Amino acid sequence: MPALMQRTSGHSEVLIALIDGPVLMDRPDLWTSNVRHLGHQLPATCAQPTSGACMHGTFVAGVLSAKRGSPAPAICPDCTLLVRAVFSEKSNGNGQMPSATPLELADAILDAVKAGARVINLSLSVVDSSPRGQQQLEAALTYAATSGAIVVAAAGNQGEVGGSVLSRHPWVISVAGCDLQRRPTGESNLGGAIGRFGLSAPAQNITSLGPNGTPETFSGTSAAAPFVSGTVALLWSEFPAASASTIKIAVTGVGLQSRRTVVPPVLDAWSAYQALAATYTGRKTS
Repeated sequence: MPALMQRTSGHSEVLIALIDGPVLMDRPDLWTSNVRHLGHQLPATCAQPTSGACMHGTFVAGVLSAKRGSPAPAICPDCTLLVRAVFSEKSNGNGQMPSATPLELADAILDAVKAGARVINLSLSVVDSSPRGQQQLEAALTYAATSGAIVVAAAGNQGEVGGSVLSRHPWVISVAGCDLQRRPTGESNLGGAIGRFGLSAPAQNITSLGPNGTPETFSGTSAAAPFVSGTVALLWSEFPAASASTIKIAVTGVGLQSRRTVVPPVLDAWSAYQALAATYTGRKTS
């Protein structure tokens, strides 16, 4: 990741949709101007800085789009961030991974794709397994695939082996959590579809932006997912002619080899860059 981040901070033409809680934006010293709000009944800016929804949305946004030099990882600050809130600040923040119904999530994904998002970050879980809701969500994910938008979703923090409607969709990059030794964290969900189509990314003691822009440390797959989304955005910034499928294969390795494991490989941003550089524009790989 550091080598790729040294090459680029992203380009504004690459739009990342953050489907999450609202984001605290009253500290212009911590954010670039490349943040847009998708219109919806839930506000995209925080009214209650210490609400669970605001803290979660701000944290994930900081991993992706805070200014370089802030307390956050700030992977791709010069990409455009589209904030589409699905978590209400009225909900009780209990420290658990935030959730949305399949219908709420399907609507948000459709809004993001129609707004031009190339990458969609879902640091959330899905509740309510009604057949209609699942069908709507599956249709929205397929629409994102046919529209060329890459969907990245947190695998979840229940410490279970299995899957969800998100992880089972072959277009979604499911992100499990790993520690600094590249081992799966105890709370991260794993599973056959996650192992075949997904990735692992850092999920322990990640520091990003908290209330009032102060540093906040958080663990879980919600924090891991934006590392993958940010990598995808940086790669698309460097290789704008690449198709969604080409970017996805470079990042995950899916299609290059058959994987039969419940534990996905660890994200390797620089190897993905080198794979694309070997194909596009004769760029140097060192």
